[in-house]
Amino acid sequence: MPNRLAHETSPYLLQHADNPVDWWPWSAEAFEESRRTNRPVLLSVGYSSCHWCHVMAHESFEDEATAAYLNEHFVSVKVDREERPDVDAVYMEAVQAATGQGGWPMTVFLTPDAEPFYFGTYFPPEPRHGMASFRQVLEGVSGAWTERRDEVAEVAGKITRDLAEREMNFGDSGVPGEEDLAGALLGLTREYDATRGGFGGAPKFPPSMVIEFLLRHHARTGSEGALQMAVDTCGRMARGGLYDQLGGGFARYSVDRDWVVPHFEKMLYDNALLCRVYAHLWRATGSGLARRVALETADFLVRELRTAEGGFASALDADSDDGSGRHVEGAYYVWTPAQLREVLGDADAELAARYFGVTEEGTFEEGASVLQLPRQEGAVDAEKVTSLRERLLAARAGRPAPGRDDKVVAAWNGLAVAALAETGAYFDRPDLVEAAIGAADLLVRLHMDEHARLARTSKDGRAGANAGVLEDYADVAEGFLALASVTGEGVWLEFAGFLLDHVLAQFTDAESGALYDTAADAEQLIRRPQDPTDNATPSGWSAAAGALLSYAAQTGAEPHRAAAERALGVVKSLGPRAPRFIGWGLAVAEALLDGPREVAVVGESGDPAMTALRRTALLGTAPGAVVATGVPESDELPLLAGRPLVDGRPAAYVCRHFVCDAPTTDPEELRETLVSPNA
Repeated sequence: MPNRLAHETSPYLLQHADNPVDWWPWSAEAFEESRRTNRPVLLSVGYSSCHWCHVMAHESFEDEATAAYLNEHFVSVKVDREERPDVDAVYMEAVQAATGQGGWPMTVFLTPDAEPFYFGTYFPPEPRHGMASFRQVLEGVSGAWTERRDEVAEVAGKITRDLAEREMNFGDSGVPGEEDLAGALLGLTREYDATRGGFGGAPKFPPSMVIEFLLRHHARTGSEGALQMAVDTCGRMARGGLYDQLGGGFARYSVDRDWVVPHFEKMLYDNALLCRVYAHLWRATGSGLARRVALETADFLVRELRTAEGGFASALDADSDDGSGRHVEGAYYVWTPAQLREVLGDADAELAARYFGVTEEGTFEEGASVLQLPRQEGAVDAEKVTSLRERLLAARAGRPAPGRDDKVVAAWNGLAVAALAETGAYFDRPDLVEAAIGAADLLVRLHMDEHARLARTSKDGRAGANAGVLEDYADVAEGFLALASVTGEGVWLEFAGFLLDHVLAQFTDAESGALYDTAADAEQLIRRPQDPTDNATPSGWSAAAGALLSYAAQTGAEPHRAAAERALGVVKSLGPRAPRFIGWGLAVAEALLDGPREVAVVGESGDPAMTALRRTALLGTAPGAVVATGVPESDELPLLAGRPLVDGRPAAYVCRHFVCDAPTTDPEELRETLVSPNA
């Protein structure tokens, strides 16, 4: 018989709806039940494409004996971290503070007042590798709750007080300057893996936001070292197993330092961020590899993640059926030499094995290999390689596909809108721009209410009940601002303004300028979450700073620029000390130092001279430059006001730091204007 989760919209919660565990969703009623029955709360947090979440669910939550013990001694609450990032953030902070590490599944034991007192992540069904079994943990916690309640209350109270004291205020730090960004670059250089690309050791995550900073720093200063780190890292990721060499798109991370074996789940946010990174890398260098990867990743997003409603699904699972009924990580993606021969025949299989690095020993498990692009000796027949790819991709399509988490997350769709709009504009792919518009339209129609408040998620055309958090408002605004630049349609700028007004009113501390991850009128947790560091996505804090800055450049709105500058105080504090974890904040700081530049292009639509100027403006590498295009004297976008044609010809106007250059009708002259004088 299904439990209470059967009524939820989250695919992750629905995966647990048939568990024998008497699950509750996160709700006041669950904590009232805890208080009424005098049982502690077991909070279990995960997400639908999390491999170890599936493992623990199968081992423990589907086990009748374990479920019976949980139902007798605990009130069990299941949370999808992607639907409730605020709940996840508050308790993850407690887990990391208490244990020095975190991850998912996250397992936390709470009092009826939602105060945490014991923590962990994955617990095995039997003791192993020095870890207690889940049953041992449950019995220990239950015993402490029954026999040492005062001690539990004291621990819970201390943890809650410690969390409450962590509030951050960087508003008085001042805006980051040249020295701060140079210090951040030096810090990144120290952590850079010069042999393999990327930063740090295993596991290696794609550092998309750091690469955006490196590209902008190079554009502003001419630093060849910054550009080289970006180029080499992108090259290694694209040629390694992290990248799907057949279908495009990136896996979540590499378990090794060499980018060979990925954790196979594919997330919308990673692919949106990386699509944009490779498009920007092509814009900076003209790299053919960057162009191919940007377009293949964009096509992957549209082909495999777009929903029937026009939004983008959250993720593809790491696991899938290996053909024998077993759910195995990576089964959909890996190949043995025998499988290549079965699809391609002996001669072509030998070529494919050499080209994609498939060996008899294998690079993954059970003799299978993750496809890569090892450096080739001599010339490669491009048409032959295309044929191999197409045949292998067609054969792979016959395998059982990984599951898809179909919920639409506002923030991640905002990132996808920005990526697809820019990639479509750069490479003359109007279909990608149309896909971006479709997702943006869904966000307006379904996620925004009449007061421009955002719902965090939707599924199957139905908005979820959870309120948007700061990253939702900031990333959706970022997507709308990119659309405004690419399409010249002022409605997207207007929608961005509505969202950013909420950021100022509901998420910003009026005195300090500090930002919170939840709105002032959101559900009150034991602490109001506040994290300025970038993780898998830009933090809400740095994403808001970037969107506020771009909006101010497009409109001249001084409150928005002032708020962006105050928010960037955190970059001055953390940039030189922890540059890997505030990459988007550093990228926004580069835009602030450069202006950002305001580019207005006026002319009649369809005029080749107008098209050339518009394309040059969009391809300018000046950090964070905003572009407005339209007919002369248009009121569609504020930057177009008072911008006439020059001698009857389309013209471009560039302003920076309240100073404007003379208008130009020459695309080459415009291109030179959009190169930093320091570069």
